[in-house]
Amino acid sequence: MAQQAAEEHSNVIVVTAQKREQNLQDVPIAINAIGNEKLDQLQVSELQDVVKFLPSVTIQQGGPGFAQVYFRGVASGENANHSASLPTVGTYLDEMPITTIQGALDLHAYDLARVEALAGPQGTLYGASSMAGTLKLVTNAPDPSGLYGSVGVELNNVAHGDFGSIYEGFVNVPIAEGAAARLVGWYRDDGGYIDNIQGARTFASSGIRQSNTALVEKNFNDAETYGARLALGIDLDENWTIKPTLMGQVQNTQGSYSQERSGQTTGELQTVQYNPEGSRDKWIQAALTVEGKIGNWDVTATGGHLRRKTETQLDYSDYAYFYDALAGYGNYFYDNAGNLVNPNQYIEGIDTYRKSFGELRVASPADAPVRFIGGLFAQRQSHIIDQNYIIDNIADSITVTGTDSNIWLTMQKRVDRDYAAFGELTYDLTEKLSLTGGLRYYKFDNSLQGFFGFSSGYSSRTGEAACLNTDGTTRRANPSGTPVPILVDGSPCTNVDKSTSDTGFIHKLNATYKVNDDVLLYATWSRGFRPGGINRRGTLPPYGSDKLDNYELGWKTTFGAFRWNGAVFQEDWNNIQLSFLGANGLTEIRNAGISRIRGIEMDVGYRAGGFSINTGFSYNDAQIRRDFCAIANANFDCSTPGNSLLASAGSRLPVTAKLKGNAIARYEFPVADWDGHVQFAVNHIGSRKSDLRPAQNAIKGDLGAYTTADFSVGVKSDLWSIEAFATNLFDTRGIVNTGVQCLETVCGTDVTPATPTGGAFYDVLIKPRLIGVKFSRDF
Repeated sequence: MAQQAAEEHSNVIVVTAQKREQNLQDVPIAINAIGNEKLDQLQVSELQDVVKFLPSVTIQQGGPGFAQVYFRGVASGENANHSASLPTVGTYLDEMPITTIQGALDLHAYDLARVEALAGPQGTLYGASSMAGTLKLVTNAPDPSGLYGSVGVELNNVAHGDFGSIYEGFVNVPIAEGAAARLVGWYRDDGGYIDNIQGARTFASSGIRQSNTALVEKNFNDAETYGARLALGIDLDENWTIKPTLMGQVQNTQGSYSQERSGQTTGELQTVQYNPEGSRDKWIQAALTVEGKIGNWDVTATGGHLRRKTETQLDYSDYAYFYDALAGYGNYFYDNAGNLVNPNQYIEGIDTYRKSFGELRVASPADAPVRFIGGLFAQRQSHIIDQNYIIDNIADSITVTGTDSNIWLTMQKRVDRDYAAFGELTYDLTEKLSLTGGLRYYKFDNSLQGFFGFSSGYSSRTGEAACLNTDGTTRRANPSGTPVPILVDGSPCTNVDKSTSDTGFIHKLNATYKVNDDVLLYATWSRGFRPGGINRRGTLPPYGSDKLDNYELGWKTTFGAFRWNGAVFQEDWNNIQLSFLGANGLTEIRNAGISRIRGIEMDVGYRAGGFSINTGFSYNDAQIRRDFCAIANANFDCSTPGNSLLASAGSRLPVTAKLKGNAIARYEFPVADWDGHVQFAVNHIGSRKSDLRPAQNAIKGDLGAYTTADFSVGVKSDLWSIEAFATNLFDTRGIVNTGVQCLETVCGTDVTPATPTGGAFYDVLIKPRLIGVKFSRDF
């Protein structure tokens, strides 16, 4: 399905969803494609903007650079911990998978040819972490036909906040016959709209008073994003082309993108933070694609390398405050002289990613009655996790060895490796009926090494006390044993050294019936998977893969200026990787559930003269089918020793709304020698559960339904374009994520300073109304 107006004379939208160039209306899968011009018309500048117009896609965001993407309700409430499950959605930049445990890269959306959203399992051609779907960001390729380019400026203001701006441009340069370069650059300054207001509180156990006076600031959540892309396209001869690309981006944010829930100690768009917050997310990606022919077969060899580093600062003082009220937490922290210190806690983190991949594939002629596409795939992702939980000035005896003032340290190296052989074979039984079968044989090999926890002076059971000896004992059990080598630099010792691997295969079966040139029907049974991984707690085994079976009936129709595409589906999700906080607040992952998702997606477009309207919606009924136990067993009996009921059969899956939809109406008209336009768009997202588990959902609360509207008006000539716009026109307060900082097992709703026994609740909001004007000049 495509959020793109059906043209009066041409309905052709070219996509590469099946790793061939095809007319979207001929691709027998559910797909949304938003092209370059439409992205600009919809004021898309980041991932959250584009997801508004993809009915099958949901985003859960904590701020720029920290987003998890979901398709068709396949979400169990993962907490995206650095050592937990991989995402359920694969994200691709051109040919390269760029999914990391932190989520999708928050790439500034400029000079993109299109965004493709492939709903449902895409495992045959795309592999691991495309279990629920795949999101492809396709850039504009160098064009040897001529010298041209564009520059643009946008000035904007966010309601209740600051001014912002965007500067972007590209130039396409022929450098020889059959060779060209494309250089793209952008700078974006997003104004803040959350205020950090004055606050003070006293730790109950020690009487130490804490104030945030030095950090009080209006509109403190501003962001700066800048980056560039250099792409080359070189035709070696009439059959072979090489396409090297180098691309990078830096994104700096300040403050928090969460509103402290109104009615606690703050008002709307306000928070009280006691430590600096912010992030610096920088990445660089190099890729090379070689395309050619051997005989009449197409050959594609592609590879790439991604380096990403995120530095974060996070206020963790709420946890310290409520823990102190519950358990006298503050009395545990003293300096070398034995005096109590301020138990205020904050986190400084550095996450370093390295990702390399390679794929070799061949494809038979696309016009033959029997068609094959297949190949080999390999990727390796490493993740150095450096998380420092700091309480200033604590005694050396309770500080993690080798750190300045850490009460807790996570210093780990995670490596995820994936290998696969894949293929799809299509046979035209008749001129109208085609059958496709696909298989992907995979192997994953994942490991986790390093250290996590407290010092031995603070905890006699975890952290340094649980570090490993060469004879398999721990330091606690055998203090005189020989320690295993330090496997990750910066660790005081090693208390986790685990790996897990597995092999298997997934399949795809499809029947496509082309009624005529304007009507296509299809039926698909496909399977996707997500690799298993490591539970870092020593007493827990690794968790296994989870799998998703998709049964889908779809149609694609075009009648002149009218287009109607749709799909109905059922997805069965087995062995769900459920992540939750266990003892000592450590994330645990269990394969502990079965769910069923039934839904329908539709996309309708119409264009006549200068008027066009496009609508899309999705309905998802996503619920678990058996009691969700903390530890799975064959009988789904949660009363077994050591087990517990997390959610009853029939509970609704979190994060995704039952109903999501949008509509875009546009009218284009002449204004003297210019072309004018006016556009109005509306988006609706229904209510969502914040957590699968009823007890935790009751604490955090549902995420309410909301509707937003966007408006734009402008004119353009052959060279100039001027447009005024407003997004979130009526300044709606939509919530995309929510959380609470407290002890999960005792979290309540009492957050008053006089009786601090609950937790601090935070809601991540969509951006308030943004009004702006933008200018561009082509050359």
